[in-house]
Amino acid sequence: MSALQRIFGRDTKFYDLLESGAAAAKQSASILVALFPKLSAGGSNEILSDLSQERRKHKRISQRTTEELCQNFVTPLEREDIEALSTALYKITKTVEKIGERLLISPPGTDLSLVSRQITMLEKAAEVVVTMVTQIRAKSHGEEIRDAYERLQTIEGDADKLMNELLRELYHGSSDARVVVFWKDLYELLEKGIDRCRDAGYVVFHVALKYS
Repeated sequence: MSALQRIFGRDTKFYDLLESGAAAAKQSASILVALFPKLSAGGSNEILSDLSQERRKHKRISQRTTEELCQNFVTPLEREDIEALSTALYKITKTVEKIGERLLISPPGTDLSLVSRQITMLEKAAEVVVTMVTQIRAKSHGEEIRDAYERLQTIEGDADKLMNELLRELYHGSSDARVVVFWKDLYELLEKGIDRCRDAGYVVFHVALKYS
């Protein structure tokens, strides 16, 4: 493809890479949702392997994005925005993998259904991120991206409220100290996962403002 084609926006490789990164982040969240029914069925190690594989796949996408930035002078978006979004998306996948690892080392008898709502919120947040990243390509969906970013902020706010409720119950209960540490760590990782989605959404929102 010629330089003139890239200048006029016909080179789609960066959009393709960013959309692939968003899809990988969403897929990792979906794998995490699938982890729950398998925790007691002996298939949890397989799910963790799937999370690791998705993270490695996403890392390759992120590395290729960096390579393309180094090799291409002309880009359809500002270089720092492409790099920032690629990094933000990868952080979602990395955080989701860490959540899966924590779930697998839960203390015996732990009722993991307590975090099912947070994990569902994480998947929904990742879905919104996919929608937002897909809309960048058109550069004419400023309002749609703004609305999606507001949905993302709403999910984050609801997740923060839920975590505060769960922490209140945890601190006012009589759980063993080790159990308290486990839950606190897991709650905070889930909060971070949703925050990572918000961070990626903010980069998209920032890009949309430039083209509005």
